[in-house]
Amino acid sequence: MAYVPTLKTQYKEQIKPALMKEFGYTSVMQCPKLTKIVINQGMGQAVADKKLIDVAEAELTQIAGQKAVQTRSRKDISNFKLRKGMPIGVRVTLRDNKMYEFLERLIAVALPRIRDFKGINEKFDGQGNYTLGITEQIIFPEIDIDKITKIFGMEITFVTTAKTDEEAYALLREFGLPFKNAKKN
Repeated sequence: MAYVPTLKTQYKEQIKPALMKEFGYTSVMQCPKLTKIVINQGMGQAVADKKLIDVAEAELTQIAGQKAVQTRSRKDISNFKLRKGMPIGVRVTLRDNKMYEFLERLIAVALPRIRDFKGINEKFDGQGNYTLGITEQIIFPEIDIDKITKIFGMEITFVTTAKTDEEAYALLREFGLPFKNAKKN
């Protein structure tokens, strides 16, 4: 039998029925679901030091368990000493099993390692997607603290099929994201 991540099974068996009951859906297809997780690191300092991009790419690949790609600038901005096509960040898009595995590691291991952690804000984008900003990549156990040259932050975006922020909030809350003041119905 093929491996199925715990959160994927939990979504099918517990989260879907709970959301159907909470929002009164008539079909399981109306239930919002997580489609992808995008992890993005903007590297403004990489304009001066080209090695930073390679380091960030290797670290993000370790964290996500999937090859990260470099993002390049689209246009010249002289004030920032930026030329078109220069690498300015790294990102990775996770879907299906890798997405659920990453989400489980984020909730169970990485977020509890943040110093003075009191929960995450519940600010959504209006279309049912959520972006979580992390200031240090060292909260992930895959990163060896002794080999760190520079602390990088990252943005983790959860893309859902939810029509409203309320539905997306309920979905992510059911997955176990620790929101500051989680309203349990």
